[in-house]
Order: sequence, then C-alpha cells, then structure tokens
Amino acid sequence: MDIKHLQYFVAIVDQSTFTKAANVLHISQPSLSVAMKRLEDKVGFPLIDRTSRHIQITKEGKIMYQEAKKLLKHYENVSDEMRRLKEEGPLELSIGLIESSMFFVPKILSVFKQEFTKVRVRLLETLSLDDVEKALNNFDIHVAITNQYIHNSDIETIPIYKENLVALLPPNHYLENKDCLQLTDFEGEDFIVSKEGFQTRTDILNAFKKSGVDLNIQFEIERFETCCSLVENNLGITIIPENYAHYSKKTSCSIKRIDDSTISRTVYLAHDKNRYLSPLVMSFITSVKEWDMGTGFLSQPDLPEWRGV
Repeated sequence: MDIKHLQYFVAIVDQSTFTKAANVLHISQPSLSVAMKRLEDKVGFPLIDRTSRHIQITKEGKIMYQEAKKLLKHYENVSDEMRRLKEEGPLELSIGLIESSMFFVPKILSVFKQEFTKVRVRLLETLSLDDVEKALNNFDIHVAITNQYIHNSDIETIPIYKENLVALLPPNHYLENKDCLQLTDFEGEDFIVSKEGFQTRTDILNAFKKSGVDLNIQFEIERFETCCSLVENNLGITIIPENYAHYSKKTSCSIKRIDDSTISRTVYLAHDKNRYLSPLVMSFITSVKEWDMGTGFLSQPDLPEWRGV
C-alpha cells in the first residue's frame, strides 16, 4: 500500500471534493482519480461512494480514514524525528502528567537534564483516561504518567508505584482528633470527588460501595488543587492521593489515614508501543522505572523494589 495513496485519500475526505484535494496536493484531478482507484483495488472494497453528487465515504472508508490519519501522523513524526536526529540530535521530550506525579517528576528531570542539557521538555496535564489515550494516539506526548490502566493493545502500561489515598478535612473539623478514619465516618458528610472519567473517582466510589456507605457528593472537580481549596473553605471532605496531600502547599487542612486496604491506587507509565522512541525518551523511561520513591534517588537497575507491584 503506497503511503501517497493514503495521503490522497485523506485529502479527498478532508477537502470534500476531488478538485480541491487535487489543488492541495498539486496534482491533476485525473491522476488523483487513478490513484484512488488503485487504492480501492488494493484494499478490495470501495472507499468512496461515487453515485452521489457530493463526496461520501463508505463505512469501510470511514474506518480506513481514521486508521490512515493515525498512520500518516506516525509517518510524519518518524520522518521529523529522523530529520531532527540527523541535523540537530534529539531535542524534545513531551510528558503527560497527573497532578500528584509532580512530587517526584521534577527530581527525575533534574537528573535527566544533566545528561540531556539541550533537550526541551514539555509537560502536559493528562488527567482523565480520554486525555491520556488521545494524547498518546495523536503523538502529543511521548509518555504518560497516569493512574489509569489503559486497555489498549497499542499502548504499554507499566505499573511504577502504589500509593494510599487519604482523607482531607477542613480546619477544626470534629474528625480531626481521630488518628485514623473509617469509611463509615464519611456517612452524611458533604463530599468532594473527581468528575466522571477519572480513575480516582472510580476507586473511591467502589470502596464506599463495598462498605455500604452512601456518599453525599456536593462538588465534582477535575484538579486536586481545586479540591484542596474547597476543603480549606469548609465546603466538604475529600479523599486524595497521599503523595499529593503531603507534597502540596495546602497546610491548614488535616490529613488522615483511612483504615481500609481498598483505598489505594496504582500509578503507571504508559507509551505507544508502535511509536519510534528516541534514545532520550528511552532514557527518561528508564529513569522513571529506576527511581526510588523512598530515598528520592536513582536506584540500582537490579533493585526495583520501590515499584510496589
């Protein structure tokens, strides 16, 4: 299958007419029509319905269009990467992050930048499962650090550590005198939780469902920073990752352990298995795998106990 034929097909769909597509591609319309016929002969089914006055793609054509877009984006990225490696060397690393990972990622980047001094690092928040998958599929990021396990055969999801979830109480809340909370302590309390589509919300609600506790959800949020602000202003109780609670700058709230083994989450490193990953990206992945959460230093490659999985 010729990559140019896929480019032609995508251009036809995007431009809605053969004439406009031919102009964009700088080829003649007859040549474009011939190329499309060859592509259809190659795949064995029609991609465009020619019985209509306007361009309409077939059901098979819609699938081909989506897959061709991914392939062409991948082809473009690989071509750009090879050109950049030849001319300038590896210069960019794009990382998708959840909020709580910032307690350790800057430490890894500090070491990473000592080796790759000229690399430009882009950090993008990818909070929900849709955010992560979209960013990886579109090649917006090289890797993602996420608490979402991604059920996608094209994406490798590697567990890197497990952490507890803890309760965050408003200042002077009557529960702050307890060393450890039970899930039943939350019954009837105004509760703040992540919106639908976030794994932390799913983990929390599943734990309460197993315990038979009904939550009085009053606020749904996207970012833990917003959550902490609401708690500080006595608008409810919440449950957040322990690492975020201890490393955030919010100090007026009470952080309490929860006596329930199901209140925890796993954090993963994810990347597209089919994408070319430059040496600098692979070096970052290795650094994340070898980082010791307890000491805050790179551990020996043969001592990966910190992963917690």
